[in-house]
Amino acid sequence: MKQRTFQRTTLLAVLAATALLVTSCTQAQPDTPASPPVDSVAGVTVPDAFTALTLIPIGNEPLPFKGTDGKFHIAYDLQLTNATGEPATLEKLEVVDGFDQKRVIASFSGTSLIDPDCSFGDCNRLRGLPAKYIDSAEIPPQESRVVFVDFTFDSLDDAPKALLHRITGTGANSPAFGVPAKISYLTTPLALSDETLPVIAPPVRGSDWIALNGCCEPGFPHRSSVMSVNGKLNNSQRFAIDWKRVNPKGEFYSGDKTKNESYVDYGSEILAVADGTVVSILDGMQANIPGTLPADDPKLASKLTVENVDGNHVILDIGNGVYAMYAHMISGSVSVKAGDKVSEGDVLGKLGNTGNENASHLHFQLMDGPSLLESDSLPYALKNFDYSGQVAPELIADADDNLTGMFLAGKLAVAEPRTNELPLNLAIVDFADK
Repeated sequence: MKQRTFQRTTLLAVLAATALLVTSCTQAQPDTPASPPVDSVAGVTVPDAFTALTLIPIGNEPLPFKGTDGKFHIAYDLQLTNATGEPATLEKLEVVDGFDQKRVIASFSGTSLIDPDCSFGDCNRLRGLPAKYIDSAEIPPQESRVVFVDFTFDSLDDAPKALLHRITGTGANSPAFGVPAKISYLTTPLALSDETLPVIAPPVRGSDWIALNGCCEPGFPHRSSVMSVNGKLNNSQRFAIDWKRVNPKGEFYSGDKTKNESYVDYGSEILAVADGTVVSILDGMQANIPGTLPADDPKLASKLTVENVDGNHVILDIGNGVYAMYAHMISGSVSVKAGDKVSEGDVLGKLGNTGNENASHLHFQLMDGPSLLESDSLPYALKNFDYSGQVAPELIADADDNLTGMFLAGKLAVAEPRTNELPLNLAIVDFADK
């Protein structure tokens, strides 16, 4: 399976329909009253059951957001563990309404969980740790997997207040383990976040920007960039975007593809998305040669660290527990220092090709803390922009590491003004020049 190498995350990424209540090995007699259900998130009840496969959310409660497809998206990650001494298999994962457990919100099975022949789309949501591709839904004893979950609603009025998850497959069906058998049970209540979605200004100016590696398909970074850090699995990049610009022909570069200056976006001004305070910066890292990902070169990879993998960068505290992170700036272009106060639209530096990337772009994300490792990723909305269509994912998946080609075949004849939406993966976006 080909995996897109145009990313900053490679180093860090390395770094059913009927619920069957599973009983214990001691069966309750018919006249014995059942144990009361366990009270869980926001009043959701979960029936007692032996659960060979355990399920734990990675990160905070999911926060819904509106995408450029006009739908409201919910995206989160789950850690799945076979906590027995027998093999287990995940055949289906269903997300159900916590208060109407017959209502199935989303269902993942078959190729949506495992498909070695698929490189993008609704596939390969079941991964090894931290997020590697696997070729089987079988989970050996005492091993874990990651499941990437996302689904949409036409209106937030259709979204439940809380979710439950139904696991269907095979595995040990009692505390005595025994021979693997069919299993199906409800588990892991999860409330949807009622926090306010951050609404920010654009981080760049001008037309024909492509939202590379955006939410939500797990075949592209950053959706699947789970890392093992600080004693836990974490994904601070779930909603990150690699902003990269094309010229009117749809080319990312013209001329010599080995020169950074040939790339349309190189040297673009990077802007504060809100009023805030500079938390930290890094400057002084020299530019990469386009087409070469440092993590793939042993000599260059040896120089990469947690501190410099993002290249020259800036992290802003924009208030209310929200932090904006900008990566890969040109050496010497960072125009702020820690402690500086900035206003929305202020220039923070210039877009470059530093750190672990193989071509210029602005990696931008919001987080709930100042640390790339410790923080959880936050979705957000951009105040104002024009939506100009979509780049076909196969064009990106099949492109070389310099992104040679023309990518505006999906551009709309007339751009559509949008407010308070998050551009989805491979959206073509126009921002105001001033």
